[in-house]
Amino acid sequence: MTSSHINAASNGPSKSLTPLRHSIYSPTMTFLTLRARTLTYLQSNTAVTRATREALDEAGFSNVPVICGASEQSIRGTIELCKEGKAAGAEYTLLMLPSYYRTAMDEKRLEEYYIGVADASPLPIILYNYPGAVAGIDMDSDFIMKISQHPNIVGTKFTCGNTGKLTRVATAMDAVTPHKQGSGYMAFGGMTDFTAQTGCSGGSGIIAGGANVVPKTIVRVWNLWADGKYEEAMKLQAVLSTGDWVLTKAAIPGTKQAIQMHVG
Repeated sequence: MTSSHINAASNGPSKSLTPLRHSIYSPTMTFLTLRARTLTYLQSNTAVTRATREALDEAGFSNVPVICGASEQSIRGTIELCKEGKAAGAEYTLLMLPSYYRTAMDEKRLEEYYIGVADASPLPIILYNYPGAVAGIDMDSDFIMKISQHPNIVGTKFTCGNTGKLTRVATAMDAVTPHKQGSGYMAFGGMTDFTAQTGCSGGSGIIAGGANVVPKTIVRVWNLWADGKYEEAMKLQAVLSTGDWVLTKAAIPGTKQAIQMHVG
């Protein structure tokens, strides 16, 4: 069960998108001043997206795509954030599902949300499966594969940590791996403590905050697995998983603190 995913929005972007490649992707960590804390979510999100794009371009990394967050509690609000994200320089968007009215969010409504956004978003969508952040709602593999038939849904980030689910989706969607382009669909691990396991499961890479703290180690694990050096990859993964657990317990505030202590 696959469909063609060429990492391009169905609404016709003004320029060709930078393709997503198998790799390690790190979220932009935001350190807010007292003045910045008065910004609205839209203002801060747009500012971070624009600053990230500008910083990458200035450093000579114009070939690195920016993925913005655009999750809202409504289809209309999410589409507006997607439009603002594109205007600020994003090429893809990562979307959590709405969960404020938890008991009302059955599979039918979740499908309506994602398909409604995908139909109108100028940015290709990466599904964000993170039960801990959305009142415990956990999209199963059948649901993910079903809505991923939409041409403007181009991947999933599995912060649920379920490698079996990742394997099923990656296989069904013919996901990008270090050894093949497949359909172009991206199956990302959402935590660094299963980097090698994501490779073993047919995944496309990692999107995780830990990549801001120990980027070289994570890239090394991924590259070792991609090169077929499985024993070395798993040995280093054991070290990485031990360190990542400290970050996991500290969550985003702890990750920010680690970065601030190191770079000031």
